[in-house]
Amino acid sequence: MKGYFGKFLKVNLTDKKIEDFPINDDDLKKYVGGSTLAASIIYNYVKPAMNPLAPENPLVFATGPFVGSGIPMVSRAAICGIAPGSGLWGEATTAGSFPMRLKGTGYDGIIITGKADTPVYLLIKADKAEIKDASHLWGKDSYQTQEIIDQEAGEKNSTACIGTGGEKLIKYAGIMNDEGRTAGRCGLGALMGSKNLKAVTVSGNLKAEIADSHTLKSLIEEARDCIRNYPNTNAYKLYGTNMYIDLGMRLGDVPTKYFTKSIFPVEKLHGPAFRKRYTMTNYSCTGCLIGCGRVIKDFSEDIKKVDGPEYETVAAFGPLCMNFDIDSVVRANHLCNAHGIDTISAGVSIAFAMYLYEKGIITKEKAGMEIKWGDSKVILKLLDMIIKQEGIGVILSKGVKEMAAALGADPEEAAHVKGLEFPMHDSRAYQGAALSYAVGPRGACHLKGAFYHLDAPGNESAQELGITFSDKNNPAQKGALTAKSLHFCELYNSFTLCQFSPMTAGMIARALNAITGAELSTIDLLTFGERSLNLKRAINNKLGVTRQDDKLPKIARQALKEGATAGMEPDMDLMLKEFYEVSSWDWESGKPKKEKLIELGLDQAAKDLWT
Repeated sequence: MKGYFGKFLKVNLTDKKIEDFPINDDDLKKYVGGSTLAASIIYNYVKPAMNPLAPENPLVFATGPFVGSGIPMVSRAAICGIAPGSGLWGEATTAGSFPMRLKGTGYDGIIITGKADTPVYLLIKADKAEIKDASHLWGKDSYQTQEIIDQEAGEKNSTACIGTGGEKLIKYAGIMNDEGRTAGRCGLGALMGSKNLKAVTVSGNLKAEIADSHTLKSLIEEARDCIRNYPNTNAYKLYGTNMYIDLGMRLGDVPTKYFTKSIFPVEKLHGPAFRKRYTMTNYSCTGCLIGCGRVIKDFSEDIKKVDGPEYETVAAFGPLCMNFDIDSVVRANHLCNAHGIDTISAGVSIAFAMYLYEKGIITKEKAGMEIKWGDSKVILKLLDMIIKQEGIGVILSKGVKEMAAALGADPEEAAHVKGLEFPMHDSRAYQGAALSYAVGPRGACHLKGAFYHLDAPGNESAQELGITFSDKNNPAQKGALTAKSLHFCELYNSFTLCQFSPMTAGMIARALNAITGAELSTIDLLTFGERSLNLKRAINNKLGVTRQDDKLPKIARQALKEGATAGMEPDMDLMLKEFYEVSSWDWESGKPKKEKLIELGLDQAAKDLWT
């Protein structure tokens, strides 16, 4: 198919074997790219009760057909594997220039298996790929690693690397690239570290052939106009994703005091507060007209520049911990970036420790310190202990599910779904979001349902697919709506496209046709998304997931007494039953029904799950 090179680079680090891995047109038509194509590859490695960190388990970097096409806001890559934190399906996406340069090497992605005897990094150019010694990089932080490799590579390149978090196999370690960009969720940095792989460096400017360049050219201009006229473009430029924190609090969507409150002094941490206190600029990923990335200059004597923080980070180290010291939020963000730690899971784990300290489950003697709400020095101390794997930081580095088990806390107080910590969008604010957390492929993920984004005034991106919104607090018909929303959101990590792109579904379909030569209608996009969701569900089913795992813990669903969601609790039973019915998932086992899998062309999954 056009729009692809039709091959991945496959690297076995154990025997140092590097070879091309061809992808046939049938698989490209069926799985498109990104996390969905990666899932089709990883599926064949999945075995019940497998150890995610075993050398034979793959780590997959995957671009999509949109990357390198000229469509704006498409420099994204999915990084996928079985998540070290949950033992289930794991995916994260990253942006910057790395995705564009990865595809510029002439490969649509990379499959990495095995484990090197000593630390190594991959150097991939348009004409060759090498496994290089990285002993001198082990122990370096992500910024140092990128700087050293930049000097060694000797030309324009982008590096995706791990920091201390990945080296020490911290279960929510991320993968950093282009300074402060990150594939943060699911602990894939630990999977990379388990292979003794410090970094992947790519450089190249090869272009895949386009099916209809004339039509694509007009679509590029149409997409640019769409972005320029998007109501939120200027706000993103000014405040980044943290522009949402004001509206989020008014909607009851910003988790506060470890999911027990929703009201806080937002003026201390909102976008204008950052711009007033710091010298800030914005950062654009390659081909983006918006530039929602934040850069703080001259933060302190020891930290001259900080990438971010973005909304999720501000909320996680801010109101979730009842911390309104803006400097400490910035510093925590930088520590996570430097050492390759997911800011969401780290913030939730620290807030859980504060919650348990207040309840007396964690004591001063056990922790070696007092862990009181809002103590910014303690937050930074705990984060340092997580990074260094010292004291109580070892327990906190395992995430809230294992924290609860190790500390003897009620599992219903651990804010996670399927081992992934809750993001900074409260499940009581949108009934559909609560359901998407419960059934989504990687657990509590704010991007898979994205109700905070889709269910916004003036958003028309998915209306052509029949995704229209009513009362966000009414659970009626949210099962069917959430199914469609999940299918639509699967497209972004598959094609690959930034989730903040305002391109409508119709524009996305026309762009895919122009790039690849496919002849698809807009409604066909939902079939792609449905196939993707069911494939990832089949992976999780093979790993032991059942309907009993499709649930929210009490701490994140019980009604609050204040704020916009006072008295509201997601009606999970009603929504789950409708979702299962419209999705053709079996209510007893939690598996997609055999006929549904066959309908979607997932014949092997049908055989594996139902024989």
